[in-house]
Amino acid sequence: MNTTEWRAGERFMLRVAGLPLSAVDALRADGTRRWAEAVLSAETGLRRGAERLGDVLHAAVGATDPAPDGPGAAQRRALLRLRRQIHNDRLPARPDASTETAVEAVAAVDEAAAEQLAGWLHRRRLLDKLLAEGPPLLTADLARNRTALRALVADERLRSGLLLASPVLEGQLDGYARADGAPNGRARKAERSVLSYVYRTACKTSPFSTLTAVATGRFTGTAGEDATIGVRVADAWSSHVRLNVVVLARLAELILADPERRRDLPLRLASGWGHEDDRIRYVRRSVTAGDDTAAVTFDAVKDRLFFLRRSGTLERLLGLFAERPELRHRELTDWLAAEHAAGPEECEAYVSALLQLGMVHVPRLDTEVHSGDPLRSFRQALTSLDRPWADRLAALLEAPAAALAGYPAAVHAERADLLRVLRSGLRRAQEELGAPDAALPHTLLYEDVSAGDELPCPPRDWTALRSLERILPAFDLTLAQRITFEGFFTARYGAGGRCEDLLGLVHDFHEDFFDQYLSFTARRKPFDERGEYVPEENWLGLPGIRALDAARRAFIGRMRQAWTAYEDANGRDTAAVLRLDEGDLAAVADELGTIAPRFAPRCHHLQLGRDPADGTPLTVLNRSYGGVSFPFSRFTHAYDGTGAYLSDALRATAHRITPPGAVLAEVTGGPVTTNLNLHGRLTDHEIVCPGESGTLPPEHRLHLDDLYAEHVPATGRVVLRSRRLGREVIPVYLGYLVPLALPAIPRTLLLLSPSSMSPLEVWAGVPEGAARDGVTTRPRVVHGDVVLSRRSWTTTAGDLPVRGAQEAAHFLDWQRWRRAHGLPEQVFATVSAGPSAAGAKPSYVDFASLMSLAAFETLLRDPAHRVVFREVLPDPGGLHVHSARGAHVAELAVETFTTTVRDEADPEDQEDPEDQEGGTRCPR
Repeated sequence: MNTTEWRAGERFMLRVAGLPLSAVDALRADGTRRWAEAVLSAETGLRRGAERLGDVLHAAVGATDPAPDGPGAAQRRALLRLRRQIHNDRLPARPDASTETAVEAVAAVDEAAAEQLAGWLHRRRLLDKLLAEGPPLLTADLARNRTALRALVADERLRSGLLLASPVLEGQLDGYARADGAPNGRARKAERSVLSYVYRTACKTSPFSTLTAVATGRFTGTAGEDATIGVRVADAWSSHVRLNVVVLARLAELILADPERRRDLPLRLASGWGHEDDRIRYVRRSVTAGDDTAAVTFDAVKDRLFFLRRSGTLERLLGLFAERPELRHRELTDWLAAEHAAGPEECEAYVSALLQLGMVHVPRLDTEVHSGDPLRSFRQALTSLDRPWADRLAALLEAPAAALAGYPAAVHAERADLLRVLRSGLRRAQEELGAPDAALPHTLLYEDVSAGDELPCPPRDWTALRSLERILPAFDLTLAQRITFEGFFTARYGAGGRCEDLLGLVHDFHEDFFDQYLSFTARRKPFDERGEYVPEENWLGLPGIRALDAARRAFIGRMRQAWTAYEDANGRDTAAVLRLDEGDLAAVADELGTIAPRFAPRCHHLQLGRDPADGTPLTVLNRSYGGVSFPFSRFTHAYDGTGAYLSDALRATAHRITPPGAVLAEVTGGPVTTNLNLHGRLTDHEIVCPGESGTLPPEHRLHLDDLYAEHVPATGRVVLRSRRLGREVIPVYLGYLVPLALPAIPRTLLLLSPSSMSPLEVWAGVPEGAARDGVTTRPRVVHGDVVLSRRSWTTTAGDLPVRGAQEAAHFLDWQRWRRAHGLPEQVFATVSAGPSAAGAKPSYVDFASLMSLAAFETLLRDPAHRVVFREVLPDPGGLHVHSARGAHVAELAVETFTTTVRDEADPEDQEDPEDQEGGTRCPR
């Protein structure tokens, strides 16, 4: 029997937009919008009246004499002409005799109809007058909107964020703010860019500098309280900056490239090497530098098993490192010279080869994942070398360090000066190292901003979210790989088998199977040309893969049934909702069966709000991941301060939720070359992969040669175990760099971790409904109070009323199109070149803003491009996060923990005490 325990974490991470949503209200063309509503209402009334008049005029035509030369011929012609004009919504050029003749002819048939006709003609003349009012209103609104936008560019949060996001644009803002009238040329492009950043700062929640802040919070209070009553963030936000660690990696490369300075560097033997027959086996790591001109860059690292022939020199060198774990470069070359009576150049070439091969490395200049201040750590590493050149370089880095220290408290104008000081100081460091022209990264520092700490929020009812979690494995992009790895393991070692050589296992797995498997799966399309699901590659015939395919088919089948029922019941009613009930989810969960993870810590990014239609609470699910402490890890430096309060609290939580008999151990992926992977210490242990030095005290490091892998028949899982600890080891990854970018060894270890990525694509494989004027629609999809998918409208750029001119008639065209298809005034739009929108970022579009529409139209470069509009949810009236400046768009990142354990001990699960001492065990 199994017992499953589920609980929600009491802590959350809030992501809050830098500007209140009301900041964009001044960018709306209120006068033009009201005018457009009046015009469209008048047009609707005239259209309905024209339909009724069509029947009346038809009867009047029938009552006239059909003879061409008869007495009623003039009446008949006048009636036909008037009927055609009304049908085409055209007013007669001027009331003339023929019009009067037509009205008289109608009056002769029906006096009331004649009054309707006269009324329609009157209202149609009024519409022409109303249409003439549009252009001056539009001109006035555009002028007012531009004045408001120019006022917004003075906002401190917007300016400070732009300094890092787009320094070139930030440098243009003062000139833009001083300008008067409509911009032209380059100024118009700058205006669109400013507008996009204003919308990004007020309407989106991706943390970046002052554009979007973060805050920690707790669910406190009485269960059942309304969680939408509000969270109050701090009015004063605090800044926390760190140097881009790519800068330090580049300085280390320059030091290592210099023959003289290199001689003073301490070398260590790369960890993870071993003897194998007449060879020495170790892991060679190669680094490919990232693009330093990109806003976000990191170095790509690859590892592979490498072999060197055993020789007397190499054996003695290994013995030397066994006696002295750390040797300076010059000490090693001097030892080689004395050992072999070799010349300096020959000894230097030998050590250079060892460095290039990765047999020895310089860990002291590496950036560790737990470094709270990488620049300070780098300077300390330089001064510890006790060499004049290192002291000079550390002194030169004092000015950049001071600029970083002064940055958080500075206003944006001062920050611009500090960035110049930072860049010039780093240039001087490069000059000191003989590389004045070396590139510096486009982004020199990263800033995270805190909007508060331990903010209270009433508890939420997570019943529907817990239910939904049962089907998330069906959407996990990595589950098939994990099942495949376990299948490979059991095929090689047998059920209950054990592998003592993890390094060899990883090498064989990639060489014999996985690399080719990945190349095939990368070309797989989830659905064929008929829209039918394409099964996962299952080269080993694994039942787990078949179960995963069955679960996905079950969900697609349920969605298709629900969609058909929805269309039959609601037609094109965009206000209706498609609901998935417990039976729909249970059908999917039953197929997942034993492949569902037994230990599943998860992170959900949610937005809390209310349904605009009836006011009921809603929990909008934006994305879900599997892992430990993921919402918090990147931001621990903003809350640890002089201590480590947040990191310590998270580590305590991780300890509490760890399954019995196991420990969590971090997999880092090696030295850090991206700030995305910096974080506090969040686990008690870490796995030290070959080539790594480890960051924790020795007793908390688990080297690869201490670990073995074992298949557990009772659960069907492959687990890691530590000989020294005598416990299961669960690898966890705490970085924000996607695991697929990690080297092969840590990436493979994470196939045994609770990491997952589960994008909830609920409409995949469900045929679209019939298009109307090129637009197909999807309703909101909910389970309980959880919104799985927002309402959407899909079309192509060529079917949109795009003209690229800010004219009143063009604004009307957009409003007609929006009304015809039932879109709300504010949406998010994603423009992509194909059916998949992967990589495309949604843009905020306000149909009531002339400037917003003009900026959106610049994205519609190709008529064939696919455009998807999605409702803004929570809507502006449902925001629950406030500050002194107003209501903010916000997103909560919350954790849940699911653990399934066996109620009774199974003899198959028991470890043989002799096995814990090491040695090779045959498969059972």
